[in-house]
Amino acid sequence: MLEPGLDKHLWESWWEQFDEDVQTSPAEALSELDGLIAQMLEARGYAIDDPVASEGDDRDVIADFLGAREITRAMEKDNEIDPEDVEMAIENYRELYEFLIEDRAAP
Repeated sequence: MLEPGLDKHLWESWWEQFDEDVQTSPAEALSELDGLIAQMLEARGYAIDDPVASEGDDRDVIADFLGAREITRAMEKDNEIDPEDVEMAIENYRELYEFLIEDRAAP
């Protein structure tokens, strides 16, 4: 794991790159956003694969991530996804990014 300041700088750089992709090709950017947010959540101590965590104090954070991830996974499997669902997933990832990038975001 990198030092918190280095993580933050790296995450901000990646987000800027992915945010540009979102503007030109939102559906295709979902996988990259998912990977970044998953990495950020894990670095901040969130257990995204732990069913107990989805019922704990941080359930909203985990629920938002898992909702966006479900849309992302469906898109990766070439399922027809409503553009509004893609927008919702991007918005969830964006809100999670903004929450996690703040130093106080550790659970």
